[in-house]
Amino acid sequence: MDQALPLVDIAGVGLNATDTIIRLPHFPAFNSKVEFRCSEILPGGQVASAMVACSLRGLKTRYVGKIGDDPFGRLQQEAMERAGVDSHWIVAPNCQSQSSFTLVDERNGERTVLWKRDPRLELRPEEIRREWVVRAKLLHVDGHDCAGAATAARWAREAAIPVIADLDNLYPGVEALLENVDYLISSREFPGRLTGEQNLVNSLQTLSVRFGCRVTSATLGEDGVLAWDGLKFHYCPAFEINPVDTTGAGDIFHAGFAYAQIQRWDLGRALEFSCAAAGLSSMAPGARGGIAPLYRIEDLIRNGTRRRAAYSREQLEESGKVR
Repeated sequence: MDQALPLVDIAGVGLNATDTIIRLPHFPAFNSKVEFRCSEILPGGQVASAMVACSLRGLKTRYVGKIGDDPFGRLQQEAMERAGVDSHWIVAPNCQSQSSFTLVDERNGERTVLWKRDPRLELRPEEIRREWVVRAKLLHVDGHDCAGAATAARWAREAAIPVIADLDNLYPGVEALLENVDYLISSREFPGRLTGEQNLVNSLQTLSVRFGCRVTSATLGEDGVLAWDGLKFHYCPAFEINPVDTTGAGDIFHAGFAYAQIQRWDLGRALEFSCAAAGLSSMAPGARGGIAPLYRIEDLIRNGTRRRAAYSREQLEESGKVR
């Protein structure tokens, strides 16, 4: 049965969403009116956007996700087809696909997201086929539907397939998911929320020990990314860019990291590439508008200016000796 599907470089099981991007001259004050510059309806979602980025960079990709039987769902299907992603959809009848309104402040590109997700869009374990997961070299998941993601991650672990997880909140069942995650790339806040240790250096180490991940890391926005490999810390500052819209930058970071794993790059190179890809993604509107080609990413790495480092080498070397 598992041989029925072609082998792909990476399979993604997780979220898709349709974003209405609303560009504002500034974020509105309470009880005020602001004329917006423009609005667009664009496909997004953590894992879905990462799979599109991987496909556009030449990887063979597969996506598994759930949609409603509405125009937003069809938009997602059409976007995946255009990107050449092998997609497997579970459709919830009489249900609206996940959608959001994203308010983008033109002064700095930062965004505020208002979202809605029908409970019927939960991707359940029984809706996922094992062959969709194990006929891949790498698996990427998020935490929105932890039961389904945990099942996929367990199948991947049983088949010796590495798992990358994009986690930004304490979703129910997230600890069971983490038991089979190799590369955790979370938000800045997630490690502290789960461990109770607000010092990021300590909480990344705690997660590593507790769940046995190869790498525990956190993206830090304009401060870059910090990662712990079980022996030492790796830090990469962000690149100096002028953001237009930061929507989806984290998704494109994860896509960059997945690409690096397929290329078998070392961790330092993987983090640098991912930071550059994420930075460039914020220079165009929408979650997928700024997916940069490989040559632009490499050019930014060679010639771009780095932001001031949030951690010094000495700090990280000393922190690595704590445990």
